[in-house]
Amino acid sequence: MKSRDTLVRLKRFQVEEKRRRLTQIEMMIAEFNRMAAELEREIATEEQKSGVKDTTHYAYSTYARAARTRRENLLHSADELKGQLEEARVLFDQANEELTKAQVLEGREKTSVLGDLSRDVPEFGNLRGARA
Repeated sequence: MKSRDTLVRLKRFQVEEKRRRLTQIEMMIAEFNRMAAELEREIATEEQKSGVKDTTHYAYSTYARAARTRRENLLHSADELKGQLEEARVLFDQANEELTKAQVLEGREKTSVLGDLSRDVPEFGNLRGARA
Protein backbone atom coordinates (compact mmCIF):
# COMPACT_ATOMS: atom_id res chain seq x y z
CA MET A 1 0.00 0.00 0.00
CA LYS A 2 2.91 2.32 0.70
CA SER A 3 4.22 1.84 -2.82
CA ARG A 4 0.86 2.91 -4.29
CA ASP A 5 0.82 6.03 -2.11
CA THR A 6 4.34 6.83 -3.25
CA LEU A 7 3.36 6.21 -6.86
CA VAL A 8 0.36 8.54 -6.58
CA ARG A 9 2.49 11.25 -4.97
CA LEU A 10 5.08 10.87 -7.74
CA LYS A 11 2.40 11.13 -10.42
CA ARG A 12 0.90 14.21 -8.75
CA PHE A 13 4.34 15.82 -8.69
CA GLN A 14 4.82 15.02 -12.37
CA VAL A 15 1.44 16.50 -13.26
CA GLU A 16 2.23 19.69 -11.32
CA GLU A 17 5.62 19.92 -13.02
CA LYS A 18 3.99 19.59 -16.45
CA ARG A 19 1.40 22.21 -15.46
CA ARG A 20 4.16 24.62 -14.39
CA ARG A 21 5.95 24.05 -17.70
CA LEU A 22 2.75 24.77 -19.63
CA THR A 23 2.18 27.97 -17.69
CA GLN A 24 5.78 29.04 -18.18
CA ILE A 25 5.61 28.54 -21.95
CA GLU A 26 2.28 30.38 -22.17
CA MET A 27 3.72 33.30 -20.22
CA MET A 28 6.78 33.43 -22.48
CA ILE A 29 4.60 33.48 -25.60
CA ALA A 30 2.47 36.28 -24.16
CA GLU A 31 5.57 38.25 -23.18
CA PHE A 32 7.14 37.86 -26.63
CA ASN A 33 3.90 38.98 -28.29
CA ARG A 34 3.67 41.98 -25.95
CA MET A 35 7.27 42.97 -26.70
CA ALA A 36 6.67 42.55 -30.46
CA ALA A 37 3.60 44.82 -30.28
CA GLU A 38 5.61 47.41 -28.36
CA LEU A 39 8.35 47.27 -30.99
CA GLU A 40 5.74 47.66 -33.72
CA ARG A 41 4.56 50.90 -32.10
CA GLU A 42 8.15 52.12 -31.82
CA ILE A 43 8.78 51.29 -35.48
CA ALA A 44 5.68 53.21 -36.54
CA THR A 45 6.72 56.19 -34.43
CA GLU A 46 10.26 56.15 -35.84
CA GLU A 47 8.99 55.87 -39.42
CA GLN A 48 6.63 58.76 -38.81
CA LYS A 49 9.47 60.89 -37.41
CA SER A 50 11.81 60.17 -40.30
CA GLY A 51 9.11 60.26 -42.95
CA VAL A 52 10.59 57.18 -44.64
CA LYS A 53 8.56 53.97 -44.52
CA ASP A 54 10.35 52.07 -47.27
CA THR A 55 12.76 49.63 -45.60
CA THR A 56 14.95 49.50 -48.73
CA HIS A 57 15.38 53.29 -48.87
CA TYR A 58 18.88 54.50 -47.98
CA ALA A 59 17.49 57.01 -45.46
CA TYR A 60 15.40 54.45 -43.58
CA SER A 61 15.97 54.74 -39.84
CA THR A 62 18.66 52.45 -38.47
CA TYR A 63 16.76 52.16 -35.21
CA ALA A 64 13.55 51.18 -37.03
CA ARG A 65 15.47 48.58 -39.07
CA ALA A 66 16.98 47.08 -35.89
CA ALA A 67 13.62 47.17 -34.10
CA ARG A 68 11.96 45.46 -37.07
CA THR A 69 14.57 42.68 -37.00
CA ARG A 70 14.14 42.29 -33.25
CA ARG A 71 10.35 42.12 -33.64
CA GLU A 72 10.62 39.46 -36.34
CA ASN A 73 12.94 37.42 -34.11
CA LEU A 74 10.49 37.67 -31.22
CA LEU A 75 7.58 36.56 -33.38
CA HIS A 76 9.64 33.68 -34.76
CA SER A 77 10.54 32.62 -31.21
CA ALA A 78 6.87 32.83 -30.16
CA ASP A 79 5.94 30.56 -33.08
CA GLU A 80 8.59 28.03 -32.03
CA LEU A 81 7.27 28.16 -28.48
CA LYS A 82 3.78 27.38 -29.76
CA GLY A 83 5.15 24.08 -31.04
CA GLN A 84 6.71 23.42 -27.65
CA LEU A 85 3.41 24.34 -26.03
CA GLU A 86 1.59 21.66 -28.00
CA GLU A 87 4.20 19.08 -27.00
CA ALA A 88 3.92 20.17 -23.37
CA ARG A 89 0.12 19.83 -23.52
CA VAL A 90 0.44 16.28 -24.81
CA LEU A 91 2.91 15.43 -22.02
CA PHE A 92 0.61 17.05 -19.46
CA ASP A 93 -2.37 15.02 -20.70
CA GLN A 94 -0.32 11.83 -20.54
CA ALA A 95 0.85 12.59 -17.00
CA ASN A 96 -2.73 13.35 -15.99
CA GLU A 97 -3.90 10.01 -17.38
CA GLU A 98 -1.13 8.19 -15.51
CA LEU A 99 -2.14 9.95 -12.29
CA THR A 100 -5.77 8.93 -12.80
CA LYS A 101 -4.72 5.31 -13.35
CA ALA A 102 -2.55 5.35 -10.22
CA GLN A 103 -5.41 6.84 -8.18
CA VAL A 104 -7.80 4.18 -9.46
CA LEU A 105 -5.33 1.45 -8.51
CA GLU A 106 -4.88 3.00 -5.08
CA GLY A 107 -8.66 3.20 -4.64
CA ARG A 108 -9.09 -0.44 -5.60
CA GLU A 109 -6.37 -1.48 -3.19
CA LYS A 110 -7.93 0.47 -0.32
CA THR A 111 -11.37 -0.99 -1.10
CA SER A 112 -9.85 -4.46 -1.18
CA VAL A 113 -8.15 -3.91 2.20
CA LEU A 114 -11.39 -2.58 3.74
CA GLY A 115 -13.31 -5.57 2.38
CA ASP A 116 -10.74 -7.96 3.85
CA LEU A 117 -10.95 -6.21 7.22
CA SER A 118 -14.75 -6.36 7.27
CA ARG A 119 -14.65 -10.10 6.55
CA ASP A 120 -11.93 -10.75 9.16
CA VAL A 121 -13.37 -8.55 11.91
CA PRO A 122 -17.20 -8.54 11.90
CA GLU A 123 -17.34 -5.45 14.13
CA PHE A 124 -15.37 -3.48 11.55
CA GLY A 125 -18.08 -4.09 8.95
CA ASN A 126 -20.70 -2.78 11.36
CA LEU A 127 -18.63 0.32 12.07
CA ARG A 128 -18.13 0.92 8.36
CA GLY A 129 -21.88 0.71 7.80
CA ALA A 130 -22.55 3.06 10.72
CA ARG A 131 -20.36 5.79 9.18
CA ALA A 132 -21.95 5.54 5.76
